[in-house]
Amino acid sequence: MNKNKQICLIIFLILILFTINYSFLNSALINLLEDREIVYVERVIDGDTIVVENKTSIRLLGINAPEKGEKYYNEAKEFLKKSSSNKTIELEFGEDKYDRYKRILAYIFIKGENINLELVKNGFANFYFPSGKDIYYDEFKKAWEECVLTNKNLCEKSYDNCAMCIELKEFDYRNDKIVFYNRCSFNCDLTGWRIKDEGRKNFIFDKFTLESNSNVEIKVEDNKNTKTTLFWKGEKSIWTDSGDTLFLRDKDNKLVLWESY
Repeated sequence: MNKNKQICLIIFLILILFTINYSFLNSALINLLEDREIVYVERVIDGDTIVVENKTSIRLLGINAPEKGEKYYNEAKEFLKKSSSNKTIELEFGEDKYDRYKRILAYIFIKGENINLELVKNGFANFYFPSGKDIYYDEFKKAWEECVLTNKNLCEKSYDNCAMCIELKEFDYRNDKIVFYNRCSFNCDLTGWRIKDEGRKNFIFDKFTLESNSNVEIKVEDNKNTKTTLFWKGEKSIWTDSGDTLFLRDKDNKLVLWESY
């Protein structure tokens, strides 16, 4: 084979290779460009959901704000509305671009400020990473810790007499087992108190008193409650393998304690 034929063959093979991989290369380029996007906010649904142009719903990453009917729902929604409504924002997407409701998942930025993070700082949402800890996790957890120190909104500490009595003795998230201990010399009425994860799972104490110097165990099983064991019904599993947080709140929704892993 002469030199000219060899060159022609090489060029032909390159063209075939490029044609075969063009769709892949084009897709990769689009994905790269779509890591960030500029959009206009048309309205705010609640404290962690907005609607942008073309009626596209955006679920804010890294946070979970109160639902309608819960304390601070209106305040969280109003904060997000003042921050972003009728403004141009920048979206930064996470590893998963859509949630199970087909909403886009994103961090939203205005002039470089992370609005998701601001909601946590101001106690209008807790940090929430159900798909695993990303590059922003440490920053969001620190924001929550600072919020607890400033005692704002969702971070406000409980003033119940028993708030200093109840301690988390065991948090076995792998086996969905929690143990609380009452270290005080008096009984504590925990009726209306609730355990919550970073998301929407709740356990509410129903007419329950934890006696002095006693334990109560909460497990995920479908059995009858006893004096020392309660069952978190309706859930097969509570805590995620990738990390989660336990929040204990009193009957007025004030924060008693929290623990992350």
